[in-house]
Amino acid sequence: MITRRGRDFIARHGETVFNAAGRLQGDHPHTPLTRAGFRQADEMGEALRHVLGDQPALTLWASPTGRALQTLAVIAEHVGLDWHQAKTDPRLTEIGMGSWGGRYYRDVMAEVGDVIDRPSGLLISAPDGELYPQIAERVSAWLAETNDDPGDRLVIMHGISSRVMRGVMTGQPVVERFGAPAAGHLPQGSLVMIEGGVETIVRLGGGGETV
Repeated sequence: MITRRGRDFIARHGETVFNAAGRLQGDHPHTPLTRAGFRQADEMGEALRHVLGDQPALTLWASPTGRALQTLAVIAEHVGLDWHQAKTDPRLTEIGMGSWGGRYYRDVMAEVGDVIDRPSGLLISAPDGELYPQIAERVSAWLAETNDDPGDRLVIMHGISSRVMRGVMTGQPVVERFGAPAAGHLPQGSLVMIEGGVETIVRLGGGGETV
């Protein structure tokens, strides 16, 4: 468990065209939001405004991917903050899926079997993809650099990378098959707050994506 100044509000990006089509996104740089994705961003923005009010002392952070920045723009508008002040960091991007990235789940699974570990709900790493200890290492490095930043943070990430970071922050045990901690799955449209190593759900979304 990591002790940090302030609170971290962590969310996944909204649904994308890849999510809707059943394609593996991984660290693909830009897969646009669907209308459902924009609605999810609106709902998270409304929930955050309910907690923090207008123009809170909140540092905006996001993965540099287009879908994360689109989601952040909508949420920032709800709380009256300037999207142009947002900071991005590649360490917040999604798991790299190597040669599986961009392919349909059904096609990859027809070749290699299930690509989701059903007990944990985690994606299985591609043979040439990123491993979970590597994700834990990069998100931990970002956390270490921002531990003493003043005020609260809003962080827009991705399904797998956010689970690993939330797991690191809340002291979750290592998932044996994957070699890294991971918090539980949350559907798209969900927003959590982590303070003092304790996670609270601010909004539970209803996204129906695979992971």
